Amino acid sequence: MEIDRSTGSKKRIESVDLRTDIDQLNRTKLASSGGENTWCIAKPSTENFRLNGNINYSCSQKGVDCKPIQPGGTCYRPNTIVSHASYAMNLFYKVAGKNSWNCHFNGTGIIISENPSIGSCNYPM
Repeated sequence: MEIDRSTGSKKRIESVDLRTDIDQLNRTKLASSGGENTWCIAKPSTENFRLNGNINYSCSQKGVDCKPIQPGGTCYRPNTIVSHASYAMNLFYKVAGKNSWNCHFNGTGIIISENPSIGSCNYPM
């Protein structure tokens, strides 16, 4: 019980459980900082010209093979700029070391912990 200073009456204080699910906290930390089971994708709200820049930059880096997002490639479909940019950005993120800054792309990338692979398009970890 606690005294309400404004009225002088007693009132019951509800207890609040402030414990956190440690596993969930660790998963969130892993996703935000990069790590083993993380991927880098494009923020869907990013302008197309910025996504094109991300594709051009990522695909020009050593170790990044963007053939899968070319016509006929396993990741050409869905044929959207966001999908192609996400694939290229993730490849760069992977070869650059999977650090959070490897997915920044001037604020257009986001690290996720759910595998974005779809159909025959496999996003490498």
